[in-house]
Amino acid sequence: MGVKQAIKNLDAFPRAEEHLLQKTQSGALVSIVGLVIMATLFFHELTYYLSTYTVHQMSVDLKRGETLPIHINMTFPSLPCDVLSVDAIDMSGKHEVDLDTNIWKLRLNSHGHIIGTEYLSDLVEKEHAAHKHDDENEHHDDADKKLHALGFNEEAENMIKKVKKALDNGEGCRVYGVLDVQRVAGNFHISVHGLNIYVAQMIFGGATHVNVSHMIHDLSFGPKYPGLHNPLDGTVRILHETSGTFKYYIKIVPTEYRYIWKEVLPTNQFSVSEYFSPMKEYDRSWPAVYFLYDLSPITVTIKEERRSFLHFITRLCAVLGGTFALTGMLDSWMYRLIEEVTKASGGRAYR
Repeated sequence: MGVKQAIKNLDAFPRAEEHLLQKTQSGALVSIVGLVIMATLFFHELTYYLSTYTVHQMSVDLKRGETLPIHINMTFPSLPCDVLSVDAIDMSGKHEVDLDTNIWKLRLNSHGHIIGTEYLSDLVEKEHAAHKHDDENEHHDDADKKLHALGFNEEAENMIKKVKKALDNGEGCRVYGVLDVQRVAGNFHISVHGLNIYVAQMIFGGATHVNVSHMIHDLSFGPKYPGLHNPLDGTVRILHETSGTFKYYIKIVPTEYRYIWKEVLPTNQFSVSEYFSPMKEYDRSWPAVYFLYDLSPITVTIKEERRSFLHFITRLCAVLGGTFALTGMLDSWMYRLIEEVTKASGGRAYR
């Protein structure tokens, strides 16, 4: 009997006899509030346990011989598609012309609505070919004679007329697609450099009249992952009665995103700084929008992870046990308060 009694003395949860227990309405109210709080905290902890968090790790980038995808989606509201060209140059100064490139140009009217499309199969800077349209029935004899006198052939003449008409109508252009370039430092730019300089002079009347206002809808260097923010998305640069060259200096950080189910997504994130150079009358260069990029030697690995089940149980016991203890203390205080009020009034209080 002595051993059993010693074991009973270790009981941390002694039971009171049934006739000594007293149930009150105030205790019921506290119990309901406590149950609601515990249920809320339980679902909060369950949601917290089921959600994932990310861990960042850095290491030296060991990738070699891969290509770098550049996703472009930009609008030039003041330049027709016929004068815009896309060019990419790597760090050795060689033009990247052998790329698996998919670039489209969408003609936009003055209201920004699409009125035509054109596909570019490469990035070679070349003089744009003229496109004949059935609706061009009006010919200006004086303009034809002037162009012939300057030595332009019929193709160039038609090109100049077409672009001038597009400028008068307020046409713009949307350029979008993917460039696959070598994984080395370099730049790509969108400009009127594909035009013959004399043709460009006839169209714009000088470099200071080339308006390279643009909107960057999307610029990225790989697929997007959760939480990625590309700093150039949504950038708007509008020029009024001036011209110049925009340069975006981009630092690309190779990135791997590892999902909770072990799938790996190779991509890139980047930082950027911006510089604008206004065009002067005596400048011999033509306005453009440059994106000059370089790659970081460090790669970032972002891993999704989930909290352990033991961590979930520990937090659950803490919040539920704490709530139970707190409601017990609150019930005890309310009971004592009601008892004191009852004694002071000499009657029966509401319990």
